[in-house]
Amino acid sequence: MARKKTVKKHDLISMFMEFVLENDHPPKSVFIFAKENNFEEASFYEFFGSFEALEGAVFEAFFENTLQLLSKSEAYQDYDARNKLLSFYFTFFELLTANRSYVVYAFNKGKNNLKSLQSLKGFHKHFKQFIDDLDIETLDIQQDQIEKFQHKALQESAWIQLLVTMKFWLEDTSSSFEKTDIFIEKSVNTSFDLLNIKPLKSIIDFGKFLFKEKMVQK
Repeated sequence: MARKKTVKKHDLISMFMEFVLENDHPPKSVFIFAKENNFEEASFYEFFGSFEALEGAVFEAFFENTLQLLSKSEAYQDYDARNKLLSFYFTFFELLTANRSYVVYAFNKGKNNLKSLQSLKGFHKHFKQFIDDLDIETLDIQQDQIEKFQHKALQESAWIQLLVTMKFWLEDTSSSFEKTDIFIEKSVNTSFDLLNIKPLKSIIDFGKFLFKEKMVQK
């Protein structure tokens, strides 16, 4: 009898993706999945509690691989928030394109309702942290409730923008998905233009000045 092989997390992800692409459905059980791939069933549970958890790990792996690739770029470290987000998008969608058959399968399973896909929950959490780390400038209102609202609104609007872009990519039939590249550039740039708070900050500063001047005159 052949010796059972040792498997790591990324091995399980690769084997799972290959299985669903060949069979158009997930394995019937962990036992069958382990037997067909010659590893101990217990090894699966060292990393995942279910196939649903493994499905979520696929998109988390896409995200982590994207950040690993970006971290190798010296230029990326010096980019501002806008260009870091653009770089993330282009790199992330290159990885999605390399695994397009699986991504199409996953979203067809979710009937193209991206918000309802349980497999995106972990990715959603990591992406929100990524947006936090970009340190995108918002208005300094100095009121906790408003600051929290701005913070959450920025995270969720960035997430919705990513979902919309993924849906556009899924429906894109242009060569090399060039229309998606254009969509990414225009949508990200537009969102940052809308977030340009310098004019509004100037108005607020001017208002503060006028208020102080009136108080002095009194």
